[in-house]
Amino acid sequence: MSEWSKSDWRNKPRIQMPDYTDTAALQAVTAQLSKYPPLVFAGEARKLKAHLGAASRGEAFLLQGGDCAEAFDQFSADAIRDTFKVMLQMAMVLTFGAKVPVVKVGRMAGQFAKPRSAPTEVIDGVELPSYRGDIINGLDFTPESRIPDPAKMLQAYTQAAGTLNLLRAFSTGGFADMHRVHAWTLGFTDGEDAAKYAEIANRIQDTIDFMGAAGINSKTTHEFSTVEFYTSHESLLLEYEEALTRLDSTSGKWLAGSGHMIWIGDRTRQPDGAHVEFARGVQNPIGLKCGPTTTAEDLKVLMEKLNPENEAGRLTLIARFGAGSVGDHLPRLIKAVQEEGANVLWTCDAMHGNTIKSSTGYKTRPFESVLREVREFFAVHQAEGTIPGGVHFEMTGQDVTECTGGVRAVSEEDLSARYHTACDPRLNASQSLELAFLVAEELSARRNSQNGQQQAV
Repeated sequence: MSEWSKSDWRNKPRIQMPDYTDTAALQAVTAQLSKYPPLVFAGEARKLKAHLGAASRGEAFLLQGGDCAEAFDQFSADAIRDTFKVMLQMAMVLTFGAKVPVVKVGRMAGQFAKPRSAPTEVIDGVELPSYRGDIINGLDFTPESRIPDPAKMLQAYTQAAGTLNLLRAFSTGGFADMHRVHAWTLGFTDGEDAAKYAEIANRIQDTIDFMGAAGINSKTTHEFSTVEFYTSHESLLLEYEEALTRLDSTSGKWLAGSGHMIWIGDRTRQPDGAHVEFARGVQNPIGLKCGPTTTAEDLKVLMEKLNPENEAGRLTLIARFGAGSVGDHLPRLIKAVQEEGANVLWTCDAMHGNTIKSSTGYKTRPFESVLREVREFFAVHQAEGTIPGGVHFEMTGQDVTECTGGVRAVSEEDLSARYHTACDPRLNASQSLELAFLVAEELSARRNSQNGQQQAV
């Protein structure tokens, strides 16, 4: 990438980005950010890329989850801890179902900007610019709040640094001990509604007990009490991304220092657009959202631009079609990948195609629709003989009421009780863990099917 520079995106068409009115303030902020330490390091990004490469071959499984949009006013150690805790529980259940390592990637420490379907919104006859995430403007519906403020990038950096610091401490400081994580999961299955998942939980406990009897525990085995946890976000605000991009002295390649993995959204994946231009030049693993309007031709061009060396683990294709539509779109994109002989990791975003407006006026996502899309994703890959390598959820460890359904049976009437999201509805802790049990059943069934085919041969 010797011909690429981190500011080349400025020469390309840009969409879904703010127009800052105070250019002097913007330049001062980006100059300050460019002096700050990167939030992540090249060796970490390369290690994640290797793990994602393993997932693309079926030797690991990707669990990516976290906030729709991180909010400044909801930032707390407890919120970070609770989301991290649920992801550990989900990962343990998925590991048991898949019988391969689970790569844990949070939508955290950088997920501050959001694309919007319209540049403005109207409330009670008043039209104002849309809220685009706390890194850009404010949620309050006032003219002053909706003006893009470059200083918000500095607050986003500070929050991201604090989040990463706590995540690293949780990952290695004993909080992630396998016994502790599974004890939390057993608490979930104690409930009457979740009793149907107790058999899997008990089998996991038997495995842990067996390993303990064999002398494998947190005192004798480092991996028993620590985890690897990575961060990711949509690289939407390119001024922020450019300011944190650094040249890696060990490889001579550029690194997006804002997060381990960055992705390009379904609205910003134009092959000749600014976001693709930025992402193609950094060495981080790159995600690419693929929606119903993704054409085979565009996908082929994007794969060549984003992964010209066809490197395993470099490119993750995040399918987001909506329940009932996976079979209409995923097979043709799989065919395009196969025609190019491309190395990609397929993962399923079962959230963004399933957003509806409830009868009470709240945006929500039915749990059953999310689960249906995941099952359709697995079924298509089974039919095509390809590998379903991961799942991608918007979720939180908090007891929110934003998505309907699940064993705790959140109804449309319940949505107003604890609807805290700044943007899109998230699965709560109970719904997230229940989904992990159900995905684990899919993974286990897939593994048993493969074993049966091998024995038949």
